[in-house]
Amino acid sequence: MLDGRTILITGGTGSFGKKCAEIIFRKYKPKKVIIFSRDEFKQYLLSKTFPADQYPIRYFIGDIRDKERLYRAFEGVDYVVHSAALKQVPACEYNPFEAVKTNVLGAQNIVEAALDRGVKKVIALSTDKAVSPVNLYGATKLAMEKLLVAANSYVGLKECMFSIVRYGNVVGSRGSVIPVFLQYAAQGKKELPITDERMTRFWITLEQGVELVLTALHEAVGGEIFVPRIPSMKVSDLARAVMPDCAFTTIGIRPGEKIHESLISEDEGRSCVQVSQNYKTIYVILPPYIFETRNKAKYATCAKLPENFFYRSDTNDIWLKVDELKELIKDVRPE
Repeated sequence: MLDGRTILITGGTGSFGKKCAEIIFRKYKPKKVIIFSRDEFKQYLLSKTFPADQYPIRYFIGDIRDKERLYRAFEGVDYVVHSAALKQVPACEYNPFEAVKTNVLGAQNIVEAALDRGVKKVIALSTDKAVSPVNLYGATKLAMEKLLVAANSYVGLKECMFSIVRYGNVVGSRGSVIPVFLQYAAQGKKELPITDERMTRFWITLEQGVELVLTALHEAVGGEIFVPRIPSMKVSDLARAVMPDCAFTTIGIRPGEKIHESLISEDEGRSCVQVSQNYKTIYVILPPYIFETRNKAKYATCAKLPENFFYRSDTNDIWLKVDELKELIKDVRPE
């Protein structure tokens, strides 16, 4: 699918972007991979892993807030994977204007540049926090989803489509609590701070997240939100995976946090179907309207979800146990 194609990754020096480039080079023979990000030092570090004289890779300094730079970068690009965002909940709460500029207005710039530069597909990364959001980060991601889905109505006769992937917390990603727990353990402390012993979260590995994006690139016809069927975990079990005999210091949930997260709301469940890809279940939230240029029959035979279906971390039927969490975090390093 990606052989001979040019793929641009926004936020390409982040945890997801680096893994995405790694998997693309491992599985495909792209014409070019463009790493688009605003941090020159991170691009320098990534170039040590993927030097431009050994890989078909290019490094573009730029910010998705800058539409002119996106227009230049998108020239000749086939596919865009949009992962750039301000992601830290407290930072977005404290800097709301900046969050809107990057996560919402930046997404609009992505749409307009893709439409005008002949990009074939855009897949954008979203989060469980976009479902019934209680913090600004989630609200900006919800707005991003709405912009990307509605962008399909602007396509006309162009060969361009926009879709979303939405998933939960990523194992060991930047800002994850795991490195913090590991640092406490390395310092010999016997207590770990947790927000609430009841707290649950969806969890996915970076590799699984990239595979979901590649599936969306292959399958999307425009306007879908792809949601993987993934396990939940208890934050208290995660703490025990790091330090088996630890005690907990309950510090309370931070502003904008939930006890449990949702990947599909009950309202979205009414327009959701279930599909299987490589023996894995993926839920697909269909757009509220059918775009004229899309394959209307694509999901006609897919399994509908039960009445009142919703997908929340505490009612999930797949759970990671302490031993499984230990295996998942074994390669994560302290901060």
